[in-house]
Amino acid sequence: MSEPNILRSAVRNFTALFKADAFEGMLLIAVAIVALVVANSGVADAYFALFNGYLWSKETFYLNTIHLWVNDGLMVIFFFVVGLEVKRELYRGNLSDPKARTLPIVAAAAGMAAPAAVYMLIAGGQPELMRGWAIPAATDIAFAMGVVGLLGTRVPAPLRLFLLTVAIVDDIGAVTIIAIFYTEEIKMMFLAASAVVLGLMFVMNKMRVMHMAPYILLSIVLWYCVLYSGVHATIAGVLAALTIPMYGKNDGCMLEDMEHSLVPWNAYMVVPIFGFANAGVDISGIGLEELLAPLPLAVGAGLVLGKQIGIFATVFALVKLKIVPKPPGCSWAEIWGVTILCGIGFTMSLFIGELAFTGTDEAARLLRDEAKIGVLLGSLISAVMGYTVLRMTGKHGEEKDDPNSPVV
Repeated sequence: MSEPNILRSAVRNFTALFKADAFEGMLLIAVAIVALVVANSGVADAYFALFNGYLWSKETFYLNTIHLWVNDGLMVIFFFVVGLEVKRELYRGNLSDPKARTLPIVAAAAGMAAPAAVYMLIAGGQPELMRGWAIPAATDIAFAMGVVGLLGTRVPAPLRLFLLTVAIVDDIGAVTIIAIFYTEEIKMMFLAASAVVLGLMFVMNKMRVMHMAPYILLSIVLWYCVLYSGVHATIAGVLAALTIPMYGKNDGCMLEDMEHSLVPWNAYMVVPIFGFANAGVDISGIGLEELLAPLPLAVGAGLVLGKQIGIFATVFALVKLKIVPKPPGCSWAEIWGVTILCGIGFTMSLFIGELAFTGTDEAARLLRDEAKIGVLLGSLISAVMGYTVLRMTGKHGEEKDDPNSPVV
């Protein structure tokens, strides 16, 4: 191949990669690596002070560190986009068809229960670790779909859809878990105010108010009320998204327009900032003994083993019992590979880890760091293992000549 052809091929592959799901996954990997490097460099003190240094007293405003602004403020956008995706899927997507949604919903439920069981089996004997049971229960959509994007045509379309749907159902489950199990104290006045604001937004929907501005304004008010109610503030993002009308002016889809406008900001700003703020952990002095401590081992094993066992066993059982058909054109090896990728828990797992072990003392910080190590290692192993299995399955004939697929 001549030099110009090599250059054109490299440019084509880079352009395709940037447009594909792979870029989002690679961005998250890069952010996690940078956060780890910075947290173990000469500027580590500045890194931790940046995110955890007090901006003002808690009496002035609850969000008194940049870290809290990222997790309780900026991440509301992430959850808002999740809510928009869920509503779209329920109305017009794969979750709108009862037959089509049976497999991913049941598989996702098993894929949350099995990692929690693995976690409790390893760490459940220590009461201080029990709150972390939900850390390995979620799948990171961007990261998992990013690995699929790197594989190009090696993953058949039905399995891409299956993975995406399982991850969306996972998000619904994770949001429910956060609302139910990680709510410390309820302040009824603010909870009632939240209900009033949410009710007003639904009334606006019924009255076919089709301007984004009032929904955005009331979403901010809802976030403030939920923040002080005791329920985690990010739940406001999901609830607000459910009030957005499906259809807008001129028969357009208001919900999809809003989703499309927010997705790039979510993928390239919100999630990377969250990853940089939360993935940094001091790993100096950590050896094999620390890696095999109950908390990181439980989280990592839950992601790597619990996810694939729960989801694959469920899919296999449902197909063999003839409750649902096997995804068309997919081998069991390919299905297994995709279930391994469901063990990539990065964003939501890190988020739940922060909620599970709260506190400003050294013991709480250590538990959060151990949970992060388990999430990062478990997600990395799942990504590499799933990629390897799927790459070994080979390309599908009808997709071999896709000019837009990056060559990996």
